[in-house]
Amino acid sequence: MGKQVALQFEFQANQTFDSFFFGNNAEIISQLQRLAEGGSEQQIYVWGETGSGKSHLLQACCQQAKLLGKQPFYLQFPKDKLPEPEILDGLDMLELVCLDDIQNIAGHPLWQQSLFNFYNRHRQNNHQLLLAADCPPKYLAFELTDLKTRMAWGLTMKIQALRDDELIAALTHKAHYLGFDIPASVGRFLLHHYVHELPALWLLLEKIDRATLAAQRKLTIPFLKKILAEEQGF
Repeated sequence: MGKQVALQFEFQANQTFDSFFFGNNAEIISQLQRLAEGGSEQQIYVWGETGSGKSHLLQACCQQAKLLGKQPFYLQFPKDKLPEPEILDGLDMLELVCLDDIQNIAGHPLWQQSLFNFYNRHRQNNHQLLLAADCPPKYLAFELTDLKTRMAWGLTMKIQALRDDELIAALTHKAHYLGFDIPASVGRFLLHHYVHELPALWLLLEKIDRATLAAQRKLTIPFLKKILAEEQGF
């Protein structure tokens, strides 16, 4: 049995279920909330295109589980530099483990074997696992076939990308969560003239929030242009 590890991951305070715009993903949210509460699903695999909110939802699930007194752990596999496989030692003792961007261990046989061994221990302990990738399990380019098969053992769900007409509603929702209002006309201007990728859009909203708070001004198109002009790259 692996040694017990301390809870060591950084909570992203703004990545909660409340701050996520559901769109057509209400069923996924419901399933993940039940998972965080210790529901009947032992494994959930979510997939979707880059920027669809996978990392946000994994973070939200961990935070919800932590609030309920459980032991969650979040681990992301970066594309450029993977951590050492030993980071998995002891994680099989934790009640909920969330593994993000698992497609990035393709081409790394040692990591795949380590994840396979962890997977078996964690499942034998009857603990829960949340996985995220950019493709369905059958398209994971894993050399270890048994690991690829296990990725499909549980519930698999696709995160639906927001349609263009939903982006304004998502902007309004996110801005309201941050504590300011964004008129529909300003939202349309922002989407049409500047940013359309969601991760960059959310980061920009946080900058807009700070600017409106500092200036004690409502957000208008002229004020938005001023904020963007001060941001490098616009």
